[in-house]
Amino acid sequence: MGSAGEKLDLELDEEIPFSSSQGTIKIDSLHYEAPHIASPRSYRSTRVLRKMYQISLLRSIYIVIIKAKINVLLPFGPLAILLHNRTGKHTWVFFFSLLGITPLAERLGYVTEQLAFYTGPTVGGLLNATFGNATEMIISLYALNNGMMRVVKQSLLGSILSNMLLVLGCAFFSGGIIHHQKVQVFNKAAAIVNSGLLLMAVMGLLFPAVLHFTHTELHFGKSQLALSRFSSCIMLVAYASYLFFQLKIQPNLYSSVSEDEEHNSADSEEEEAPEITQWEAIGWLAVLTIWISVLSGYLVDAIEGASDSLNMPMSFISVILLPIVGNAAEHASAIMFAMKDKLDITLGVAIGSSTQISMFVIPFCVVVGWFMGKPMDLNFQLFETATLFITVLVVAFMLQEGTSNYFKGLMLILCYLIVAASFFVHVDPSNDAD
Repeated sequence: MGSAGEKLDLELDEEIPFSSSQGTIKIDSLHYEAPHIASPRSYRSTRVLRKMYQISLLRSIYIVIIKAKINVLLPFGPLAILLHNRTGKHTWVFFFSLLGITPLAERLGYVTEQLAFYTGPTVGGLLNATFGNATEMIISLYALNNGMMRVVKQSLLGSILSNMLLVLGCAFFSGGIIHHQKVQVFNKAAAIVNSGLLLMAVMGLLFPAVLHFTHTELHFGKSQLALSRFSSCIMLVAYASYLFFQLKIQPNLYSSVSEDEEHNSADSEEEEAPEITQWEAIGWLAVLTIWISVLSGYLVDAIEGASDSLNMPMSFISVILLPIVGNAAEHASAIMFAMKDKLDITLGVAIGSSTQISMFVIPFCVVVGWFMGKPMDLNFQLFETATLFITVLVVAFMLQEGTSNYFKGLMLILCYLIVAASFFVHVDPSNDAD
């Protein structure tokens, strides 16, 4: 009997890998003949599954919280809350909140990319664009609720400028240095469509400002607000149409510039695999968004106090400092893809994010302010509107050839330094008005 039982076990072990149906029959017959053997196995398998789940959860915590080097900044978030409750020093609360949000924004982008493995490229691209701007959107809604309309406008404007000049410039510069022996290319069709949408956004912001400063409103103070709300609805319709056009009508608009590059990118993508499961990614997405929302409240409350303590213009804090934190995920992703010679994805991250902020987030804040009873409009003042207009023109000229090199990246970075210096010496005329 002993030899017969051993022979049966050997046959079972040999046949299960090759035929699932035969393996099932063997297991059933074994269960009927020797139940005392199958029961310990099922018990052990339950214990193994439970232990595997615990290991998977610990591994997920390690990957998301511990593994990334930028997470050394995570303790600054609780420190900001502690300082706010104990001392009330706005300067330290502001900077600690700023440092605490930076790794959260980067991790939010990472978790979104992990979730994109399970949703497919179409939904994944939309998730990347949406949650990539979640930090800016949360900060803007908190500021809007506090009646700080200028902070909302300037932080969103700063996000557009940062994505188009700093993020794209660093990506072009890094990619050009790594691939200096060749000219990097990207799809011009995607760049032209995004440039057109950005120019439409500039038009939507320009007319309320011109109407206000030329004193040609039909009803002073009311016509500007009504025009802004109407234009915001139009811009939201235009962005929805753009998404439908991109995802449904012409989904291949953002394909690579050559079939060879498509094969190369497909081969490289085959090597990549998700590091966490789908439900873990959804759970981390919720946790990170809630934590960013909490810190954003402390950050917004400390902005005015930090501006007074540091004798630093509110416009510089809103346009330069806040967007650098919010764009941490885009910055890292754009540079990484440019160094891998995937400039189409780099443009989708940098220019696509700017398009979403200008055509969706800004009009969305106007509509939300409308329902909240806040006079949020599209009048960004002449200085800010002119800065955005010139930036869109510069970037459009850089993208028209469909090629990239480190010199173009260097020029975009230098343009951003000029913009930063301009806002450092700029006095906002509407601080008292809002």
